[in-house]
Amino acid sequence: MGRVLLIRKKRGMGSGKWNAPGGKLEPGETAAAAAARETAEETGVTPRGLRYAGLLEFRFAEGSSCWDNLCRVFVAEESSGGLCAEHDECSAHWVALDAIPYDGMWEDDRSWLPSLLAGRPFHRLYRFGPGDALLGETVLDPGGFDGLPTP
Repeated sequence: MGRVLLIRKKRGMGSGKWNAPGGKLEPGETAAAAAARETAEETGVTPRGLRYAGLLEFRFAEGSSCWDNLCRVFVAEESSGGLCAEHDECSAHWVALDAIPYDGMWEDDRSWLPSLLAGRPFHRLYRFGPGDALLGETVLDPGGFDGLPTP
């Protein structure tokens, strides 16, 4: 394997940054179903056998609270479909694990992504200030894979 599927956002919050595919839940949709749907929509790749891996909480500076969110993170060892490199919202890329563009990602990714890649559960809270600068991180007890909050 040795690679991860990443997108580079073209517009909206985080424009220009590298990130994992993802998005918002639709009414009645589970977090896992949303993860699979959003990944397929943004990249052309449909993840198979999703496994819940961790929880991220984001709080942004006063005045931008509309971006506060809770993010359930999944991994998949298998996929189907072919990569569609260009989408109106992002460009998609398979990236080698030793070439992850941390310098072009959100600051918090340097903390939780290595845990994900090592197969360690995580639950983190991040606070961002003006200009999306990372103000702080709180590492919370994930309770092990079976103890993570239910998606």
